[in-house]
Parts: sequence; structure tokens; C-alpha cells
Amino acid sequence: MLSSVARMHTFLKDSGLRNFRHLGSLKRSDKLCHVLPTFLYINKSYTSAMADSSSLKQIACSTIENRKEELNQLSQKIWCNPELKYEEHQAHDLLTGFLEKERFKVERNHHLPTAFKAIYESGLGVTVAVICEYDALPEIGHACGHNLIAELGVAASLGIKAALEQSNSKLGKLVVLGTPAEEMGGGKIDLINAGAFSDIDIAMMAHPKAFDISRPIALANAIVTVRYRGRPAHASSLPWMGLNALDAAVMCYQGIACMRQQMKPTCRIHGIITNGGAAANVIPELTELEFMVRGPTVVEVEELKKKAIQCFEAAATMTGCTVELEWVPNAYANMVTNSTLISLYEENASKLGWHHHTEGKPELKTSGSTDMGNVSYVVPSIHPFFNIGTDVSNHSRVFTEVAGSPGAQPYTLRAAKALAMTALDVLSQPQLINRIKEDFQKDLETNSS
Repeated sequence: MLSSVARMHTFLKDSGLRNFRHLGSLKRSDKLCHVLPTFLYINKSYTSAMADSSSLKQIACSTIENRKEELNQLSQKIWCNPELKYEEHQAHDLLTGFLEKERFKVERNHHLPTAFKAIYESGLGVTVAVICEYDALPEIGHACGHNLIAELGVAASLGIKAALEQSNSKLGKLVVLGTPAEEMGGGKIDLINAGAFSDIDIAMMAHPKAFDISRPIALANAIVTVRYRGRPAHASSLPWMGLNALDAAVMCYQGIACMRQQMKPTCRIHGIITNGGAAANVIPELTELEFMVRGPTVVEVEELKKKAIQCFEAAATMTGCTVELEWVPNAYANMVTNSTLISLYEENASKLGWHHHTEGKPELKTSGSTDMGNVSYVVPSIHPFFNIGTDVSNHSRVFTEVAGSPGAQPYTLRAAKALAMTALDVLSQPQLINRIKEDFQKDLETNSS
């Protein structure tokens, strides 16, 4: 039986997280909480003076409110021109051009053609990253509301920058990080591997949904293409000469369906047959399926993958076919919400008259997966959900319409204000970073078991 460290190492290596490659040398007796933070977190000392955070928050909120028309225009331009993963060139140019005009120091094409990094520095101290997403979905556009995430990220950053400019103290550094390809691309994982988070202390973003939940469960996710190869033959005259790859695909699908009975209710495996053969009168030579394997932690996904692989291979054995497995390199880790950070966010949201479900119904709290989960294994992070005035699911055409509607704007700006206020808490109260780091270390230990 592999240790928790070894299982996590396997998953993260498969995910493409090269920053974790040195874990392979750890002994099984090593505890993750003693080892992992040493590599993942650059310890710093902070000398920032205490500042009046309430007045800074007022400046941030006023700035966001005063710029709401421009911010809506940004969102509308992205919404009207949906771009798929790694192809977000118009959104990249729009956002970087806007931030340059706001006197941020902008690095376009930051490690990736459609990623960017915008910096505003106000002395030595904590470095806060506000995350923007802006990729769309095939055929249905911004059905996940990433146009609003981009707007929110810029809005929060404008508020934070305005507060820092008017502060009497030099509090730290703000980074606006543009991250492409969240939708089944793993752009943040690419950026982690390139070192984009190496100088960042905390990372934050918020995501539009049909409900307000501050501590959602975003599952770890591994995606695989299962490919069966058989032997073609005439389906009527000489069927015994063939090896039916479609039979293998069907047996595979049924095997996974039966396996679900013994899965934990917190785990998921779901998939489709993407290639079922070429013609009804030909024994299929090649078939393909795509599955997603999800679980509450990367360790649980590794265990579930082993069971799934047994189903994949058994179907090949039963039909005489061969099987090939192609795992997507950028596997998503589960989201590890930092308790101190999210508590600050909840407190600030309540000051805006906005209350979140921290627990809520399990069917609402559990979400899909996000590459922000991978970020949360590298730096302390939060990824709260905010309602945009609808009860429909994202990844639907109706949600696309809502994400581009005027009705989504007040909710988006409110979330931006809450993020900005949270960032200013950390920047103006440097002692908070120690609590945040302690949470981070404990969370990594918990998620290794």
C-alpha cells in the first residue's frame, strides 16, 4: 500500500505539476505537513505597519462603484466575443490594454500566449493575487460566466489599487493574474509549472453560480480517453472473423456503471462513447470513450483510478480487443479553501448585507472541478461562489444569457467589493499571514490522508 505522500505525488506528477516532482524521494514515514509546505511556500518576514483597513475598504468599494459602467463594458466585450481555451486573444488584449491605462505594470503573454500578469507595488509586504478567467465553452459561449470573473477580477484590483494609493503606509504588492483555459485546459497548472505563483502569498477569485456558497467543494478530476482496438469483419456474412471494439466499449461503460454501486457518494465517474464505429454492417475496429474520474481529494481520485482501470482492462479481455488509456496531463486537484481567508471574505460580505451558506445542502455545495484547486495546493486560496440572480445551472444556454445580462452586474460588483475588502485586510494586517500559513499547512496534511 502506498503512503499518502506517494499517492499524492503520483497524482500531482500525472497532473503535470512539476513543482511536486521532488516528493518522490520522500520516505513513507515522512508526514506531508512537515515536508510539503517547505517546498511550496516561500517563508517571508513582513514589516508592513498596521493601517486603517475600514477606511481603505471604503475607498475600494467607492472606486468599484464609480467605475461600474466601464467594468460592464469590459464584461460585455468578452461576452460578445467568446473564445475557447488557449485562444482568448481578444480578451487578453482587452484586459491588458485596460490595466495598462490604469498604470499597472503589465506583462502580456505571461508564460502562455493568452495569460498576463499586471502588478501594482506599494512597498514590501504580502503579495496578493487576484485571478481573472475569460475562456468560454464550445457552442454555448460564456455559460460559465467567465466574462464576469474577468470583470470581477479587474474591479477588485481597481479597488485595491485605489486604496493602496491613498494609504499612508506601504503595504505590499497586488498582482492581477490572467489565467486562460480553465475549461478542460488547465491553464493555471501550466502557469504553476512555469513559476507564475512562486512570488505570490495568497490567491483569490470568485465564481458566478445559481447560489451563494463561500466554501464550495470542487472535486479533484482526472480525465481519460479509453481506446479499444479490435478486428473488422462483415457484420452479417463473417462476424466470427471480427473482434468487436464496440462490444468492448459497451462492456466498459456497463462495468463502470456497476462499479458506482460501491463508490463513495462523494466520488464521481461519468463518461460518453465518442466513437462507436464507422458503419452498422462492419464489426467496429476502433471505439473510444472519455471518462472523468472525480473525488474529494487527489488521494481518493488515485484510488478510484485504479478501480476504473480494472474495468477498462476487463472489457478488453472479455472481447479479445486491446485497450489504450490516454490520461489528460493537466489533472485538476480539489479546491482547498483557506479557513482564515474565507472567514475574512464572509465577514466582509456580511458588511455589504450579503450572507453566504458555508455548509448548505450537499447537492449545492458539491461542484465540478477547477484548476484553481491546483493553485490552492501551492498558495493559500479561496474560490467562493456568488449568485447572479438566477436559479439555472451554469454550462447551459440560459446561464449564458444571464451572464451577459444587466441583472448580473450588481451581484458581480458586490463580489468584487468583498474580494477587495478581504485583500485589504491581509495587506493592512500583516499578522494575518501567519494564521493563513498555519491553515495552509494543516489543510495540506488533511488532504494527504
